[in-house]
Amino acid sequence: MHDIKQYLPEETIEMLARQHYKLFGHSAVKLCHWTKASIYKNEACYKQKFYGIQCHRCLQMTPTVSWCDQACSFCWRPLTKFQPFPKDFDEPSEIIDEAIKQQRILLSGYGEFREKIGEKKLWEANNPNQVAISLAGEPTLYPKIGELIEEFNRRNFSTFLVSNGLHPKTLAEIHLPTQLYLSLEAPNIEIHRKINAPLVKDSWESLNTSLELMPSLDTRKAIRITAIKGKNMFHEQEFASLIQKAEPDFVEVKAYMFVGYSRKRLVIENMPQHSEVKDFAEKINKHLGYHLTNESKPSRVVLLSKKKNPKKITAKV
Repeated sequence: MHDIKQYLPEETIEMLARQHYKLFGHSAVKLCHWTKASIYKNEACYKQKFYGIQCHRCLQMTPTVSWCDQACSFCWRPLTKFQPFPKDFDEPSEIIDEAIKQQRILLSGYGEFREKIGEKKLWEANNPNQVAISLAGEPTLYPKIGELIEEFNRRNFSTFLVSNGLHPKTLAEIHLPTQLYLSLEAPNIEIHRKINAPLVKDSWESLNTSLELMPSLDTRKAIRITAIKGKNMFHEQEFASLIQKAEPDFVEVKAYMFVGYSRKRLVIENMPQHSEVKDFAEKINKHLGYHLTNESKPSRVVLLSKKKNPKKITAKV
């Protein structure tokens, strides 16, 4: 495992540490709010409600903690100029071993809830079986992202990979996750440039290539739209046309949340109410013809599904 200091400046390391990231090499782990809420309040996240994963057993991590080729206005992270991913990087197995180790360190203070939640749930939380490869950065920039997913799957994890879609060649070649998310925040190139602020050339073309690739990928697929009031909650037919290229199993329409460093770029009025998110999703769906199968008001997210009764993921042990 490489030293994080060879990759990131001290001020970035200190900032991420203050935000409760556990950093190792070029990777990081952070406890999701819902993982914590599931442990001590028995409240579940929308992914558990929608897809059947157990959020107290979810590992939220990234192999690319500070590398991304977009500077999205709605991102909660501080934005920096694009840096190529380092050629000297950690191997998938050691990343996973360290990620689980750091997750257990983050969970170490939750033993006080042992009597309330029971030994079984506490043990399960310390032995995750679901990974969200989405915490920070663009994970497909990690050269061995396919091997990382394959190793997680070999260890009986369900795997959710979230990508900005700018690397279609990687998506075409990797070992596929249980569910592949593609982020889609803009209905056209002009809004894409304003909202996503790409740091590389031909980003819109690359994103569309990924959308066109998705139907050929033999796994569950989802399009995620971050709905930003006053910025992208319009042009519903254009959104639907892009989604139709991808033929995803699911479309998540989720509110932008006024948190983190996005507060330096957007205003609280850009955060829509759940009712506005639902109205936007229904307007997109008029041109799409999916089924509105679920929603979560606390997370301000609506789920559109290709099938009326989509199957949920069977929990792995």
